[in-house]
This record gives sequence, C-alpha cells and structure tokens, in this order.
Amino acid sequence: MHRTSFHNRKAFQIENEEIRVTVTEEGGHIAEIFNKATGINPLWIPPWPSIEPSAWSEARYPEYGGGPEAHLLSGIMGHNLCLYLFGGPSPEEAAAGVRIHGEAGVLRWDFEATATGLLARCVLPLSRLTFERAISLDGHRVNIHETVENLEAFDRPTAWTQHVTLGPPFMDRGKTEFYANGGLVGSLPGGSDPESGKIFDKPGPTFKETLTSGTGQGGFRSYLMDQAQARSFFIAWSPASQTALTYCWKRSEFPWIGIWDENNFRDFKPWNLRTLSRGLEFGVTPFAESRREMIERGRLMDTPGFAWIPAKGKLTAEYYAATVKTNRMPASVDEF
Repeated sequence: MHRTSFHNRKAFQIENEEIRVTVTEEGGHIAEIFNKATGINPLWIPPWPSIEPSAWSEARYPEYGGGPEAHLLSGIMGHNLCLYLFGGPSPEEAAAGVRIHGEAGVLRWDFEATATGLLARCVLPLSRLTFERAISLDGHRVNIHETVENLEAFDRPTAWTQHVTLGPPFMDRGKTEFYANGGLVGSLPGGSDPESGKIFDKPGPTFKETLTSGTGQGGFRSYLMDQAQARSFFIAWSPASQTALTYCWKRSEFPWIGIWDENNFRDFKPWNLRTLSRGLEFGVTPFAESRREMIERGRLMDTPGFAWIPAKGKLTAEYYAATVKTNRMPASVDEF
C-alpha cells in the first residue's frame, strides 16, 4: 500500500501485475479498479473537479449545488458506501447534518497496510456505527470483506448498499453491455421511463441490455436477485476497450440491486446535462429512499427491505470485483 494523489484527492493504492485499486482517504471511495491489460478503469470519475469533503461548504463551493447531496457530490468517485441510509434524509435529518446516502461518503477514513492489501476504517458519529473494509488482490480479482458494528445497546434497522457507479470511457452509448441475475421489481418516480414509479406484483424480466444510444434519460429501477442462485452478480462489458467488469456477492447478504442511470438527464448543478454514468447498486434495500420510507415499506416480494444490526453486535459481508480483457461479453462470473 502506498499514498498517492488521484484526481486532486488524497488516496491509497494497492496493485499487482494485473490490476491497480485506488481508494480515497476521505469518503473511502473505491475510485479505481484499473485493468493494466486494457488501460481502462471502469468506475465513474465525475466530469466536475473533485475536492476533499472536509473542504466543502455550500457557501464556498456553490458549483456542487445545494441540499444534502451537494456535500457527497463534491468528492464522490466510483464505488461509494451507503450505510444506515440509502437515499435522501428527511428534512429534520438534513437539518441535523445527515447527507444523502449517509455519512460514510464524506468522512475521513483511517488506513493501514496488511500482508495482502489494505484495511480501511471509519467511525460514523451520527449513525453510531463503525465500519471496516479489508481489500486484497488475487490476480485480476479484488476481494472485499466488510464489517459493520452497532455501538448502541438496541437492535437497529439499517440500509447497507454498495453504490458502484460506472462511467466513460468504459461506458459507451449504444455499445456497453450489461447483465445481472435479478428480475425487475419496479422503479422510483421522477425518471424518464414512461412506467416510472410503478412497482410490480412479481419480478419482471432479468436485467440484460445494451446501453441506449440516446441521451436525456435517467431514473432508478430495482431488481430482486434470483432466489435460485446463491451467488448474485452483475457483469458489464465494453467492446471498444475489450474490458469486462463483474461484482459478485452472496444473495443472502445483499438480495437487491438498483440500476441508476444518468444520461444527460439532470440539468442542475453539478450535473448540468453533461454526465453519463450508471450505478449498479447492490444491497439490503430495494430502493433509494428515506429511512422512514425504508422501514414503513418493510418486506417486498417476501424479501426483507433492510437489515437488522443486533445491539452491540456486528454484521459482515464478503464479495469481490474482477476485471479482465476479453473480446466478447462473458457468459457468467466463472469466466473472471
């Protein structure tokens, strides 16, 4: 592990002969999974300048917009952790300092080298949680082990989502292909889809598509991972760069995936109709929404819509990401 500067941000890197992984010190974002054979990082780097979240204030940096999302947007990159909250805070929570997707993405994390990679930790003072992420490399695979600890003496419901976002040059309109072994549940209102806001009685078709060639589209769709498969995954492939990326996890730990698109759709700061990105956001909740909405929704399609953290207890999860050079869309995660 070594310190580095990445897009004007303090960061730490680990690498081997096949891949390089970069994690920002503030926010703990996995900003880069660089495929050395293709020269491509599939993860999203926003088109606006990135700053350290500790430097942000709405008065000083109005170019990131306003509201509880501006702080996160000032420094977000690639794979963002959403913990205790996946979505926006209530007005009262926002007034108390809660940010969109919770506080992990704007905090300073502590890092230490391990024999196989790095260990990153943060304490969430508002949520009263601690979080730990161990990252190690094995060939073209990035192995990740996470632990969430509840500091309170009460069982508590929580959101816990891996907000993985892909961007150019890996994202290529009309060309990049995607596949996830989950069926459509519904979508949140406010998107460009004519059926935006609809929730179905049972899962719809499995998610498999090529990125649209058009612009001016955006929104959020939720998918329930296939209950017949212990492993859940998504695969994305860029034919232009011959780069494929997968994330693979246990369905029992993260039963949902949300597909979020921003394709020159948002005209307000800092988006300004100039952003192409796709979030493949797997976790314990089906939709990005407030904690009140998450808890009131409860179960959906006989599947929990959040996770419980025991009093003074811990939750753990393991998953991996991998990127390979290939001239075709991989048929399964076994090809990584």
